[in-house]
Amino acid sequence: MFYRKNPARLAAVGATASIALGLFSAGAANADTFIPLPGGEITKTLSDGTAVTVRLVGESATISPSMGSTPVHRNAWASASAQVEIAGGQKVGGKIYPGYVVGCQVNIDGGGVEGGADADVSVEGDSAEISPSAEGGANLTVGPGQAKSFYVLDIEKPDDYGNEDHATNNKFKGNSGSVTWSDQTIGVNGCGGYAQARSFVRVKVETDHVMSVVTLWGQPFSLG
Repeated sequence: MFYRKNPARLAAVGATASIALGLFSAGAANADTFIPLPGGEITKTLSDGTAVTVRLVGESATISPSMGSTPVHRNAWASASAQVEIAGGQKVGGKIYPGYVVGCQVNIDGGGVEGGADADVSVEGDSAEISPSAEGGANLTVGPGQAKSFYVLDIEKPDDYGNEDHATNNKFKGNSGSVTWSDQTIGVNGCGGYAQARSFVRVKVETDHVMSVVTLWGQPFSLG
């Protein structure tokens, strides 16, 4: 016996398939976005002839949907390695301070932060004055026209008197040192506009004759 197919049933199946496709599309839109970054390198010759090279290698960021699920929230994870090499000096050493600057509707390109009334980073030549808004973590509240910075490291250790102390740098002796971090959280709250982040590596170098600061800036990347 021949049975005719029910047009209404076919239409219902088609509608169900469309809904499923719509759900899959929404999921894809909310997936994490991996951003490879070029890192960078800078070499500065100090007044005593010591050459300091700072590199940022293996840099990347992963942008993900914020837990806040609102337009004013951003969330990302960042990874990189900061490497320092010193040539031409004796009894040298230094400290490596890696960190990030986060801006909301602020230009953080061109060697620092520009146009942000509440920015806490200023740049002169190869050095930078950086006043972190948070140490060892980044859950920042940043409004339009603001930029804030933080250091990646938060190393707990006793001070000279045995009290708890926190260091935002990796101290090294000799002609080389490095710091590597993976999946450093960058959480931004309160930014209703365009948000960016940018890495920096600040290195304090001390030789027998001179003390200096060299700062390397990474490439800015969008947080959405």
